[in-house]
Amino acid sequence: MKAVRTVAQRLIRALGGQLHSMHRLTRTAPLLLALLLAATAGAAEPLRLAANNWPPFTDRSLPGNGLATDLVSTALSRAGYRSEYIEVPWARVIKGVQQGNYDVVLTAWYSADREAYGIFSDTYLSNRIRFLQRRGGGIYFAQISDLYPYRIAVGRGYTYAPAFDNDTRLHKHEVTDFPRAANMVAAGRVELTLEDELVAQYLLGKEPTQVREALDFLPTPLADTPVHILVRRSHPQHVQIIADFNRELAAMRADGTYRAILQRHGLN
Repeated sequence: MKAVRTVAQRLIRALGGQLHSMHRLTRTAPLLLALLLAATAGAAEPLRLAANNWPPFTDRSLPGNGLATDLVSTALSRAGYRSEYIEVPWARVIKGVQQGNYDVVLTAWYSADREAYGIFSDTYLSNRIRFLQRRGGGIYFAQISDLYPYRIAVGRGYTYAPAFDNDTRLHKHEVTDFPRAANMVAAGRVELTLEDELVAQYLLGKEPTQVREALDFLPTPLADTPVHILVRRSHPQHVQIIADFNRELAAMRADGTYRAILQRHGLN
């Protein structure tokens, strides 16, 4: 898109000095018109940013479609790209990027297998996975084996950290979502649950006061995982998009825009 506009502008400047007659203008006008139309068409095609519903990061009901969407779309806009937000289940996000239906995964954790179809940006957020216990529960966590005595509510189909996910000695109880897990801990039906810290804070804010006040975070996180955007390799400008995003992300951190967006979403 940007490359097409640049080529069109250079050709126009190059030809401009040669248009000394109406005859030459008539000959070159079709070429110029075609280039301008191509540039306009490219500019009209926004990058398709795909994510699942994951408040406060991605959610079409939130301001800016959520914190992650706001940060990413702002950086891309500063780099000259238009974008649109598409919210679908996670499996469709990944499949859609692989098939070229979407251009960007908004909230991607690094994994080697994803390098086959996408390239990762610099880190722009972090997912701190923390355990929650019933207030006054006295549970200590420094390593996975410390959790063996306890019942832990986990999201069905969720992944948290390889050491936790793959340990068969843990007593895991699958539930549909974090609010259900949090209510189970508050009611004493399990001793622990876990979630990204910001997600947990957001979702607990929607729970009754007695549930919110019944829970405490354990101090030590299970994992602190960097969040990136992932741009599909099949996009003709994938390398340039990542370079532009990284540049503007660094500038946003330096000029205060990044912090202002966090504060706009109620975060520090």
